[in-house]
Amino acid sequence: MAKEVKNWHAYEAIKELHEEKLYPVQPMCKILNVSRSAYNRWVKHPYSPRRMANNELAKTVRAIHDEHPDMGYRRIKDELKRTYDQNVNDKRVLRICREEKIQSSIKHPANSITKRGRHPYYVAENILNRDFSATAPNTKWVTDITEFKYYIGLEVHKVYLSAILDLYDRRIVAYVISERNDLPLVLDTFDKVRSAEPDAQPIFHSDRGFQYTNKKMYERISDAQMIQSMSRVGKCIDNGPMEGFWGILKRENYYGRKFTKKQNLTDMITDFIDYYNNGRYQRKLHVLTPMEYHKQYFQAA
Repeated sequence: MAKEVKNWHAYEAIKELHEEKLYPVQPMCKILNVSRSAYNRWVKHPYSPRRMANNELAKTVRAIHDEHPDMGYRRIKDELKRTYDQNVNDKRVLRICREEKIQSSIKHPANSITKRGRHPYYVAENILNRDFSATAPNTKWVTDITEFKYYIGLEVHKVYLSAILDLYDRRIVAYVISERNDLPLVLDTFDKVRSAEPDAQPIFHSDRGFQYTNKKMYERISDAQMIQSMSRVGKCIDNGPMEGFWGILKRENYYGRKFTKKQNLTDMITDFIDYYNNGRYQRKLHVLTPMEYHKQYFQAA
């Protein structure tokens, strides 16, 4: 590509001398060390260096889109920088996407499956209060449950995913997949995160689902000396980052697909969380992955 851009100046000179002074093309091509066939192709399609560079860039953009159809132009730009070492601005990538008719997958609204308890043991105040920033890992966690469907013939089956997300680095700290949306699902997730981060004492934020207002959950959070926080009734934005993660997961790997085996569905969820933590760049994290941003904190400490 660099050679073609460089040769463009030679092509311009040959064309100008041939048209104005009738100099023969073949000797000029030999002197300027360009092939006659390449010059002839350029005459038919005389692209500028910028246009030629954009054509090459469009091939890479198309390859990224084919592999990750969920990516919009901003994420494609970040992928170009991190994976392909091509640092271009957003507007240029947007123009190429429009020319190539490249669009990210359509977002779908998230479906809440929160079931409030009839007789909650404990309801916490909204301590988090939509302050989704954090200055260190394990200081603010958010959690929730979402459902997925798979089909065996005409029968619809469900699995439920419970996850805990760290607001500092946006990594998924722990998660559990189950066939039941019940109390053990949430307790198992909490026990798993306690094993992963035994010394953490964050604000622990959830909605008011029956699992989170249960006595056993309250006791676990209290014993861990965490601060329990809950969204207000009907205010899903109070748990925005968790809802955002559900949207990313489902938009990129679930919506538009029909799973006919439970194993395929659970494998998709597991693989995506690994990709999200270790391979998906985020601008809020300075175009790092959650785990890169997480490790950077301790390297700087």
